[in-house]
Amino acid sequence: MSEQKTSGAQDSVRGACERIGVELDRLLGAIAPSPEVRQHFHSARIEVLKGLRGLIDERIQHLSTEPKKGTTVPVE
Repeated sequence: MSEQKTSGAQDSVRGACERIGVELDRLLGAIAPSPEVRQHFHSARIEVLKGLRGLIDERIQHLSTEPKKGTTVPVE
């Protein structure tokens, strides 16, 4: 994938996540106006993101240490 396409995809995902965050904030404000409840959900959202980061880090580590597959060809 070209760098321009990758950047566009990342911008699209980032924009979607930001819109979801704004909508969640709006929803929580409507159903849980208490500052304590909002803080709890804010902390929970951070923990979910940390969990996702952990999954991504593990996958990166797995792919980085995976042995390269190939075929040995004798050269005369």
